[in-house]
Amino acid sequence: MEWIACSLLAAFSVATADALTKRNLGDLDPYEMGVVRLVFMAPWLLLVLAFIPRPGLDRTFFVSMMAALPFELAAFVLYMKAIKVSPLSLTLPFLAFTPAFIILTGRVLLGERITPAGLLGILCIVAGAYSLNLSHAREGVFAPFKAIFREKGSRYMLAVSLIFSLTGVLGKIAVLHSDPYFFGVAYYLAFTLLMLAAMPFVKGAKPGSLLKKPAAGAVIGAVGAVEVFAHMVAISLVQAAYMISLKRTSIIFGVLYGVWLFKDDKPAERLAGASIMVAGVFLITWFG
Repeated sequence: MEWIACSLLAAFSVATADALTKRNLGDLDPYEMGVVRLVFMAPWLLLVLAFIPRPGLDRTFFVSMMAALPFELAAFVLYMKAIKVSPLSLTLPFLAFTPAFIILTGRVLLGERITPAGLLGILCIVAGAYSLNLSHAREGVFAPFKAIFREKGSRYMLAVSLIFSLTGVLGKIAVLHSDPYFFGVAYYLAFTLLMLAAMPFVKGAKPGSLLKKPAAGAVIGAVGAVEVFAHMVAISLVQAAYMISLKRTSIIFGVLYGVWLFKDDKPAERLAGASIMVAGVFLITWFG
């Protein structure tokens, strides 16, 4: 089906953009890495903006989008830090925790009931995270969990997942008060402007870095644009939960990139752990 192809294309594209960012922009400051990625994606988004209809926008759309953007900035910088300082196979899988955090915050804040499938999904994600460092189990039964928190990138990406659980809810509100196509383009353009506006105030980030690697930036921006467009098409064709769960296969693509391009060690262990975590995402989003 078309939504499956678009969801997988979005997953492959985001993993490719992450791998290219780490390989080609890894010598930059994490904030610079993020700004370069966004700025070179912006022309493609502006081109699309000229051809999509503008829906009627109300106050709720603007409030929810503006509320999400500062959190998005924090998450994005942590995301760049994670892929810069740690192997992809030990960072990207922790994005699987986002739906788990959404379930738990829904329980705490809204009193929502956790279904058996949702609980099983959370357990799968935790088990997969454990399996990413399974070889440490010889040091003690809790050693694989301790290894997670010793790895900076894993800690950063856990924080990213927690923030994404909030921005995802705010983004959903904005989509309901616009449409997926317009929101996807407008949100990223507004986010790019925010990142540029804040750049002079970020220690270590220099505006001149935008011009250091134009060829790499252009490729990464184009791949990022493909991810956004594929995401928008897929989410317009099927329920968001189904699309998002399939897009999380980006975790597996990311682990494969880590093994292929960066020679991440313990490939079987990392791939097995990532696969278990993706299975947990499917349980939560399809049945939880």
